[in-house]
Formats: sequence, structure tokens, C-alpha cells
Amino acid sequence: MALSTLDPRTALVLIDLQKGVVGHPALAPYPAAEVVECAGELADAFRGHGLPVILVRVSFAADGADAAPGRTDGGSQPRSWPEGWDVIVDELAGRPEDITVTKRNWGAFHGTDLDVHLRRRGITQIVLGGIATSIGVESSARAAHEHGYHVTLATDAMSDPDPDSHRNSVERIFPRLGETGTTAEIVELLAKTRP
Repeated sequence: MALSTLDPRTALVLIDLQKGVVGHPALAPYPAAEVVECAGELADAFRGHGLPVILVRVSFAADGADAAPGRTDGGSQPRSWPEGWDVIVDELAGRPEDITVTKRNWGAFHGTDLDVHLRRRGITQIVLGGIATSIGVESSARAAHEHGYHVTLATDAMSDPDPDSHRNSVERIFPRLGETGTTAEIVELLAKTRP
């Protein structure tokens, strides 16, 4: 589905654009620097129109006790992380009007106050971007759809360690959850529909 509209109360939600995630050496189809650049353009446009920017980061207690439990074929998560790995990248950080949400799961909704932030501001639609497409972004898009939000996915403001997983999300999953568009298309639509 092509990008058609942005609700009057739309928020930008950026997933895991933090030093330890953006530092991943191999992302596709876009390198981390391009994802951060697109995310910055979106954030500037949303801020310029007085719309909320929500920066979601993943973090855990030093001992990993609050990390998601469970056995997986992919192995368990590490129980320690390098200092500063969970800090939002400098290009997006430091704006007092932005909202930061900390998650401990793949998705941004479960176990966080994201839904409260959105509902109390009357938000009916979210624009999503971040890393990784098939993990944090897709999980958050699924939950947003289930929570009744209109979902728009900024396809060039996201990337994945696995190009096939990125492609699957963008081509097969996202069209069932919302609308997709590029950063330029979203910024242009914001400019057309906002005073």
C-alpha cells in the first residue's frame, strides 16, 4: 500500500538507534549511517511540526536479570554489555522535548510506557524506523497495529543484519500492518498536510 495520509496526531517512533546497535558492522540494505541520517531528517520534520519524537532504546540491568528469558535455537542473550552500548546516538539525542522509552524485549510496547505516552497525547498514528527491521521495528509495528494505531513504516530509515529478513518485513509483513514510504515521501506529506 502506498503512503496515503498522516493523521493530525502522528508520532515518530525510532527503534534502537543507540550506540551498541548502530555500531553493527554489517547492515543491509542501508548502512547504519544512512539509517541515522534518515531518522534525523524525520525527527527534524516532526519536531518542526510540533509532533512527538519518541526514541526507544533497549537496555538491561547490569546482571541481565531483566532480559527476556527463554530457550531459543539462536542461543541466549549475553548477560553483560559494553559500557554505553544503550546510549541513543548523538545525532538524535539531547532534545528535551523528545520522549525516551526503555524496552527490555524486541518490541517497544510490551513492558514499557510507550502506549501511555501515545494515548495521553491523543496519538492515532505512528511512523516507525530503526534497527533491526525484522526484530525491533517489525515487533513494534505488529504491536502498534494490534493496539489500533495507524502504522507507517519509513523503509529507508531502517535496516537489518540479514538482508533477506529486511526484505521479508518490507515486502510481506509491513503491507499487512500499515503503509510504507521513504523518508522523503513522509517529510513531503508532513509539509503538505501541516500548516
